[in-house]
Amino acid sequence: MIWLASASPRRRELLKLLGVEFDVVTPDIDESVLPNEAPGDYVMRMAKEKGRAAGRMLGAAAVILSADTSVIRGGVILGKPEDEADAVTMLNKLQNATHRVLTAVVLTRGDRQSEALSVSEVDFGPMTEEEISAYWQTGEPADKAGSYGVQGIGGQFIKEIRGSYTGIVGLPLYETRMLLKQWRLL
Repeated sequence: MIWLASASPRRRELLKLLGVEFDVVTPDIDESVLPNEAPGDYVMRMAKEKGRAAGRMLGAAAVILSADTSVIRGGVILGKPEDEADAVTMLNKLQNATHRVLTAVVLTRGDRQSEALSVSEVDFGPMTEEEISAYWQTGEPADKAGSYGVQGIGGQFIKEIRGSYTGIVGLPLYETRMLLKQWRLL
C-alpha cells in the first residue's frame, strides 16, 4: 500500500485508475514561491516537500506519492486564485494564449526518492468578461491552479492540448505508472 499526499479529489480519482491500493494523508506545507525560483524547480520542490512532510507524519517505512501542479503563463506561476478578482486576472492572461502546465510527481520512502515531471501546453480560445464572470460563479475556478479545470466546465475554453491530459488534471498517469513500476509497486 502507498500513501497519497494530497487533498485533491482529482488526484485520488486518477490514482484509482492505476489499480494501486492507497490511503490519503494531507500534509500542510508553505507553498510560497522563492525569489527567482524557476517554475519547474518550484513545482518539483513542492511535490518533494509534500512527500517529506507526509513522511514525518507517517514514519520512514511509508511509501508516499506526492504531486504538485502549476500553470505557467509568461514565466509567471499562476496558483489558486485568492478571490474573484484574482481569477478574472488569471483567466484574462490565459485567454487567446498558450500556457504551460507543469506537474511534478515524487515517490518517497525514508531517504529514497524518485521523481518525474510532466510538461504540457494548453491553448485557450477567447473569453468574454461575461463568460469569465459566469465561470467564476460556478465555483469551479476557486480551488484550481490557473483558475480553471480542464476536466470540468473550463474545458469549453480550451482549443488544444499538447502533452498529458491527466498531468493537466493533476496526476500524469504515464509518469506515475513508470515510477510505481520502477519501485515494483505495480
